Amino acid sequence: MSDSVLIVGAGPVGLTLALELARYRVPVRLVDRMTARETTSRAVALWPRTLELLERAGGGLSEELVRLGNRVEVANIFAGRQPIARIAFAEIATPYPFVLMLPQSETERVLVQRLEALGVRAELGVGLEHVAPDDDGVTATLRHADGRAESARFGWLIACDGAHSVIRHALGLSFEGDTLGNDWAQGDFHMTGVPFPPNEFATWWHGEGPAVLFPLGGGRYRLILGLGPSGPEVPPPPAPAAFQTLLNRRGANDIVLTDTLWTTSFRINERQVNRYRAGRVFLAGDAAHVHSPAGGQGMNTGMQDAMNLAWKLALIARGLSRARVLLDSYDPERRAVGAEVIASSGRLTRLATLQSPVARHIRNAVLPFVLGLPPVQHTLEGTLTETSTHYAQSPLNGVSWQAGAQAGARMVPLAGEPPYGAGDTPRFTLRASPSAGPPPPGLLDALIDPVLRPNPVSGGIELVRPDGYLAMAVADGEWEPVAAYLDAISPRPPADSIPASFI
Repeated sequence: MSDSVLIVGAGPVGLTLALELARYRVPVRLVDRMTARETTSRAVALWPRTLELLERAGGGLSEELVRLGNRVEVANIFAGRQPIARIAFAEIATPYPFVLMLPQSETERVLVQRLEALGVRAELGVGLEHVAPDDDGVTATLRHADGRAESARFGWLIACDGAHSVIRHALGLSFEGDTLGNDWAQGDFHMTGVPFPPNEFATWWHGEGPAVLFPLGGGRYRLILGLGPSGPEVPPPPAPAAFQTLLNRRGANDIVLTDTLWTTSFRINERQVNRYRAGRVFLAGDAAHVHSPAGGQGMNTGMQDAMNLAWKLALIARGLSRARVLLDSYDPERRAVGAEVIASSGRLTRLATLQSPVARHIRNAVLPFVLGLPPVQHTLEGTLTETSTHYAQSPLNGVSWQAGAQAGARMVPLAGEPPYGAGDTPRFTLRASPSAGPPPPGLLDALIDPVLRPNPVSGGIELVRPDGYLAMAVADGEWEPVAAYLDAISPRPPADSIPASFI
């Protein structure tokens, strides 16, 4: 089927992509070689921008996740017992001013239920054995758990198959970066004596390495410990008693681990694929980028890869657009975001693992002042919550006038408005001030939401993408550039109306 999509990897990224494509009425098949789902918690953080984008799926999806999870509204940083910073998320302009602590197994369960309600079932025990892409599609050989081989034809293939991506290797794409030398351990525990309410998490900096504590709710916590360098192989995780000793030694003296639920150890990789797209094949999530868990953004970044790609692919697969720039824009937009997440999480990790006593002393003396400055706090809040993610250099950006938001910026709907990109078709949204004048006849076609929304804040006319980022902004009455932009992504764009940025 020339318009069908094969997604390989049925974790949170693959499930999110399949859900988005299915609600946009694109034929999709989702496979994974695992024969059963993991029951351990693994990734536990859902940040505001991810919840905003999931809200577009309708049916109260984000609200359901919020009901299941634990809202954490404050981040504390200590050096031993010395307070360094207290960062609150309450002032972030979002319906979800918190980080939601929810085990990955629960996030996956909810996504699976939503996907099955749309008639798509993840096929477990089915792995990709061979892929042959060409100009018109992709031929895939799938191997079932019983040994049966299946050859099938698809319009596109999306690699959501993790850090050791079979598809990335098959295409010969490089995964550039480094493996950091320090070892880390993490686990889920029941605890008593935690000196914070369950809506706050804490990081303790220490010369031996940091300790990070996330409350998962119900007396359950995620603990991450830096262990320093060891030998060539990653050692097994410490015994529970060692977790207890290390946590207490690093500043959390009153906490008692009462029950161990799960532990593991790892090393941090900072790597990114050199291309997120190779013809009819795209990469998303850990198949495209891996980085430090500092900030808890790995799963979120991957899920946002999926939501960036889905609306563009849906427009093309359904014949609503033939503009090559839509699919071409996925790589530059998301590769820039991936690079920034790698850099920012790496900075947080290096800041927390300084080896020099002099450097640690300077850090502990300076940062309480620096992190207390509102502009610095707002920058850190935006980075952590991913609400500051933007596409300022996107090839999809049209013009921006001097007032208001600039093209590529995240747009927040007004109170009571539905999220951008909701429904079964990926439509752009027009916002206009009362003095903008009526749109020209024929502008509100299949690519545009039929509801013209008000723009009382900055005035002018704004065109918002289906994923809630600003495509272009012009002054009142300047409908011609808007019409030209939409002509450029219509099913049969006239050659003389394509904006220069689209060529």
